[in-house]
Formats: sequence, C-alpha cells, structure tokens
Amino acid sequence: MTAVQWTQAQRESPVSARAAQVKEGSTPVRTCIGCRKRALAADLMRVVVQGSASSEQGLAVVPDPRRRLPGRGAWLHPSSACLSQAVRRRAFGRALRVSGNLDISALEHDVENRHEHS
Repeated sequence: MTAVQWTQAQRESPVSARAAQVKEGSTPVRTCIGCRKRALAADLMRVVVQGSASSEQGLAVVPDPRRRLPGRGAWLHPSSACLSQAVRRRAFGRALRVSGNLDISALEHDVENRHEHS
C-alpha cells in the first residue's frame, strides 16, 4: 500500500473505528501465573515479594493492589483455583525470580476476601 493509498484509506474509514483500534491495542495484557491464560491487567492482581531471605520472617508474596510496590511483579487471577495452580506449579518462585520457601498466607487471605465481597 502506497502512502497515498494509506492516506485515502484513513480518510474513508470512520474516526470511531480507528479510535476503537487504538483503544484495544493500548490496554495492557498480562499472563496469569496460575492458569497461564492471557487477560487484561485490570482483571488480574499484581503480586510482589517482600522481606528478605536472611530475616526471621523470610520472603512473603503479597498483593499489590495499587501496582506501585517496588520489585519484580507477577500477575494472577484473584481466584482460589488460579492460586492453587500457581502453588502446585511452583510458579511464584520462577515468576518472581526468588528461591526458597515463600509465605503466601497474605495472598490467600486477600483472595478469600475478594470472593466474600463479590
């Protein structure tokens, strides 16, 4: 398609159709570490590791509802099924690039609370 043909095609297509194409492509898409399905970032919850391996409490996987906590994040559907799949597959350690035991109790609590409120 030449530049002239491209310009003509843009003029002929309705503005709303072009705007819809931009909106669809501009929405971030992430992969759930539990079910491995791709979804909009708005439909997933971000989790990060907090703590240090050398401390008594160790490393904990915590939800990041505002998506502002520092460090590498992973994405998960806020469902108990995806959480259990991620635990079974040991996906947290791989996705967050940490080794050792991870405490996911705060994450389990958050997922349970989301189901109670919905």
